Amino acid sequence: MYRKNIGILYGIGLLIVLAGCMDWTNEKTKEAAGPYKDTFVSVQDYNGDGYVLRNGEDADRIAEEKKDEVHQAVKDFFKTTYKIDVKVHNVVGNRDGATVFVESIGPVHFYTTAIVPIDMSEEKVMANEVLTLDGEVESAIRGGLYHLLFEKGFAALDQYLETFVKENEVVGRTIEAVENVGGTGYMRPYYFITTSSSDKAIKPVYNSYLDNTDTPVSELKAQFAEGEFSVEKLKINIELFMEQKDAEPNVELLNQLSSDLKKMTGIPKGSYSLTINDNLINEKVDNGLKDNSLRIGFPDYIVVK
Repeated sequence: MYRKNIGILYGIGLLIVLAGCMDWTNEKTKEAAGPYKDTFVSVQDYNGDGYVLRNGEDADRIAEEKKDEVHQAVKDFFKTTYKIDVKVHNVVGNRDGATVFVESIGPVHFYTTAIVPIDMSEEKVMANEVLTLDGEVESAIRGGLYHLLFEKGFAALDQYLETFVKENEVVGRTIEAVENVGGTGYMRPYYFITTSSSDKAIKPVYNSYLDNTDTPVSELKAQFAEGEFSVEKLKINIELFMEQKDAEPNVELLNQLSSDLKKMTGIPKGSYSLTINDNLINEKVDNGLKDNSLRIGFPDYIVVK
């Protein structure tokens, strides 16, 4: 199905993500340098409105007119394919259909996308041909499972980042932006998780969950092959923005984040990347990276063991 619909995937090239580091941002950066190079808004004001996919105007109109069909097709797809219930947050037209942003319902929490093809000549929703980008949903599920497994650690990370934001002139994305155009696995306003398909530690948990999505959390945790865990397989990508509209990214804050993470105990084990952008985000492509952005990441991740 994925290969058969390669034309649709070309139409949503901005969403090719989850390569294990932060390669997903490179695609968005290239696009932002093209026709959308000047479409920036303050990150505090951004909720996903204005987000577009290449040549998606006609499909966007049809998808809006047939919104109920599109929503139901995606819900049925996730229920049938993964036995997971999802909530639809946003629909964006692509060249040959609609890209649908969803959030999982249940203890394994994640955001992801699905693609509903549309016969443009007949303006017909092809509900039985829903597909996803190769490996995207699977990575999202693994991220949600890791959050569940390391729940206390992520709670500690959340608390630290919330305090850091309160005490310094930085902010994260709005929760509306995360819901409407995030689609990158387990996400919070300040970070997102990416995982590896070759991760042996999470594989038995993943298999158990897909066999029965009602498996108790305690049983899922018991399946984790802790001895196989590698910090290189779990990426925790922190991204913050300057609070003031005219402020440049602050290297002292980046260094403080890095220093704090290296000294902290109780946060999830993994490989951490850090990014601080200025206050602006490109509303068309959901990207804050620019030439002045400050980053610590591949190949020099902050490793927490």
